[in-house]
Amino acid sequence: MPDTDVTILREFLAHPGELVTGTRLARQLGISRVAVFFHLKRLIDEGFVIASEPRRGYRLVAPPAGLHEALIRTHLGRTRAPHLVCLDTVDSTNSEAERRLAADEPVPLVILARAQTRGRGRRGRPWHSAANGNLYATFVFRPQLEPARLQDFTLWLGVSVCELVENFCKLSPGLKWPNDLLLDGRKAGGMLTEARIDADQVRDLVFGLGLNVNGRAADLPADLRRIATSLAEASGAPLDLNRFAAALIGRVSQAYAQFLDGSYRTRFAELWHRYDILRGRPVAVIQGPRTVRGTATGIDDEGSLLVRTEAGATERFRAGEVTLGKDVA
Repeated sequence: MPDTDVTILREFLAHPGELVTGTRLARQLGISRVAVFFHLKRLIDEGFVIASEPRRGYRLVAPPAGLHEALIRTHLGRTRAPHLVCLDTVDSTNSEAERRLAADEPVPLVILARAQTRGRGRRGRPWHSAANGNLYATFVFRPQLEPARLQDFTLWLGVSVCELVENFCKLSPGLKWPNDLLLDGRKAGGMLTEARIDADQVRDLVFGLGLNVNGRAADLPADLRRIATSLAEASGAPLDLNRFAAALIGRVSQAYAQFLDGSYRTRFAELWHRYDILRGRPVAVIQGPRTVRGTATGIDDEGSLLVRTEAGATERFRAGEVTLGKDVA
């Protein structure tokens, strides 16, 4: 992705609704006005709506509805950004991460896709990943941490994403342990962390995130329409997907840095208490053939789910399928 695109888009975003002259862009880029024209024509072909007024300049009318790598980089600003890959379609962003790690691609790395053909969730389950304005992202790190440090990594990233959604969309999201983002009881996103461990250190850390951003219920398979929603449906208006993607990259990068240095612990309990939707509610935890019913009471210091069983004992769960509310009976 050429830096020229970022320079042009940065100028448009710095002067919203205003005309930007071809002379000004040419001077900033060190190219001719004719070359500027052809750069703008390519951006138009990629989905930007750019109006021109002879002898006066160009105005950005609307960005593309879908993901656009240069626009995301522009929204990220001048801060140091991770290596970014933006794909039209991929089998799975997590699978793509595995391939790029095997090829020694630089990290930190962010892989975004407009659609997935074989998106996956926990336990290898398929994740519906249509190309309808949603966001499929994988963040790749090489942290060199002891494996025990990862116990609450997904939970910390989960509450960090919830806080971003709350601030960016003015919504009230919740986190269903361990990795589902819900809005008004309906699923809007899911997270999947995968780690590769050498001896006593985490070599590769892959954090995958699927978020229903601008998708419509009508676009979902019939069996998902009742239980799923999107940020746009919950907020009543479509989101600027590229601006949101940039905000997400910034937030996850910050949360990862806080996790590495341990400073996340100063806010983890507060955020978990704010977004935990299970606490105080009846749940059933399924582990293979075993089902434990009781009331969720929070998590312990290692991120395990605490459940006060019907017999009055407290059990801890590191993994399991959780059902809540009316479905528990």
